Amino acid sequence: MTNRITLTSPHDGFQFEALHAAPEGRRRGGVIVIQEIFGLDQYVQADVERWSALGFEVLAPSMFDRGQKGFTAEHDAEGLQAGVRLATGNGPDNAMSDIQACVDALKEEGPVFIVGYCYGGAMVWLAASRVTGLAAGSSYYGGQVAGMASLPLSCPVIIHLGRQDAHIPADEVQAKVNAAHPEVPVYIYEASGHGFNNDGRPDSDLDDARLARKRTLELFEANGAV
Repeated sequence: MTNRITLTSPHDGFQFEALHAAPEGRRRGGVIVIQEIFGLDQYVQADVERWSALGFEVLAPSMFDRGQKGFTAEHDAEGLQAGVRLATGNGPDNAMSDIQACVDALKEEGPVFIVGYCYGGAMVWLAASRVTGLAAGSSYYGGQVAGMASLPLSCPVIIHLGRQDAHIPADEVQAKVNAAHPEVPVYIYEASGHGFNNDGRPDSDLDDARLARKRTLELFEANGAV
């Protein structure tokens, strides 16, 4: 069951909302789910419920609350424009501080993992460099990852990209990440485009989505999920 809670960012004391779900059965750790540019929409909610069903306590912060409380948007040009404006206005320092607040809320009861999509995929990579207390991260189709490839990492990370993604050149991202971090697996899914974790979307291939989720779970299990 998902509810909403309020967390306080250590960077500036800002209070923001997050979706929260308790683990089903034995608690295996905490998972932070970072949204796409479209906010805490139905796909984020589905992902929160998916991780909860696997035994994780889950937090999905509303990343743009400083600009617009509770922002959600349709997956269209207007929604994209609004999300990009809010993401740009929020900046990386606020984003990392809000993720740190989520880590701090979960870490006392076990390892904390992070997974993110699109905008969230880039934030996972940045958090793996700047946020303390993360055990592992799984980054999906983050458009800014190639430009941040050389950042030092403080935890294991894996990357998922769609071969059919018109926005992110998968081979280029893989080459830049592998040059800087040869230890980081970069998985390219041949049948999928951008946003393929969103079941039912045009670019989503269910077999690819399931495989990426399996790999993400295995990463978490290899790094402390009991």
